[in-house]
Amino acid sequence: MEHDLDQALDAVGPRLRALRKQKETTLTDLSAATGISVSTLSRLESGSRRPTLELLFPLARAYGVTLDELVDAPPTGDPRIHLRPVTRHGMTMLPLTRRPGGIQAYKLVIPGNDRPSEPDPQTHEGYEWLYVLNGRLRVVLGEHDLVLAPGEAAEFDTRVPHWFGSADSGSVEFLSLFGRQGERAHLRARPRAEGASGDADP
Repeated sequence: MEHDLDQALDAVGPRLRALRKQKETTLTDLSAATGISVSTLSRLESGSRRPTLELLFPLARAYGVTLDELVDAPPTGDPRIHLRPVTRHGMTMLPLTRRPGGIQAYKLVIPGNDRPSEPDPQTHEGYEWLYVLNGRLRVVLGEHDLVLAPGEAAEFDTRVPHWFGSADSGSVEFLSLFGRQGERAHLRARPRAEGASGDADP
């Protein structure tokens, strides 16, 4: 399984180059659209730079394809729905939406670790909403360092430096909704208390 995933990741470079040629886009234009440097884009296409989620998100959006289509990972799970997980740096991401554009949904699983990972916050264009299913999720967002328990959610502008991982030695499962800048997931955290004053949130 790990060998298959490595092969899928190795094939990302040629696929990125083919998509760019098909779109008749230059590396400079793609850099302006994604915020990724020309040198990094060139190294991704040549295979000298391994793809990461932070790089693949804006590229998939720029090309109008879903992340699983961009990576073309091997199928797993129920063959009737052809789920295609992507595993990178120990984190498994399973796309839950099949259409390009708009808000994309994913289920992510991060294994626990007896030695906590050192946060390495990243930034990229977009907006993200997280909802914890199982385990405890550590979220570093700007100056905030939070731990979310099952049933708790967070949403944030991904231009703010952010990082997330397991908060302890147990694994954590959570849902992620990711959209272009300005596309937000609106939710009510709890029912409005009876007799509360003021208007409800839109």
